Amino acid sequence: MSSDTKARIQAVARELFAQQGVQNTSLRQISERLGITKPALYYHFASRDDLVRSIVQPMVDDCERFVNACEPGVETRRLLEDYFDVIWKHREIIVMVVREMSTLAYLDLGRRMFEWRRALIGLLIGPEPTREGQIRATVALGGLADCTVEYAHLPLEQVKPAAVEAAAAALGLT
Repeated sequence: MSSDTKARIQAVARELFAQQGVQNTSLRQISERLGITKPALYYHFASRDDLVRSIVQPMVDDCERFVNACEPGVETRRLLEDYFDVIWKHREIIVMVVREMSTLAYLDLGRRMFEWRRALIGLLIGPEPTREGQIRATVALGGLADCTVEYAHLPLEQVKPAAVEAAAAALGLT
């Protein structure tokens, strides 16, 4: 029962954070939306910061797991498709971050995101990249991430094929 309540709190908080921003969402709003008391919410999360960290942590874990599991020589289109799947899974969190950039401070998210991007760029363009290759890879990965934000409301099967194809084109693949 307790983990179910915790999951419900996180789901409502994700929704409100994405709509209003983290700073504009109070724990009272979350508890009222859930129909629970504020002390009941505090039982599960000591503060809004704890709640935000609990929401962001699964994305951090999945992205780090993904980047660490990628091996040099992985097929480029496969890497793009798999990366899209990971970030699509966490699109609500990405929307939340884009809406309120201060969210990047949680779990040192800004630094981590740049590290993930650099590692993936290295995998996409190899150990001796040209400046053009770096720029193309940045556009490809950034474009995939932007699609998860801009088209988060659409079904995956409508977004992923076009997004991956555009990322591949940015890399010069046909």
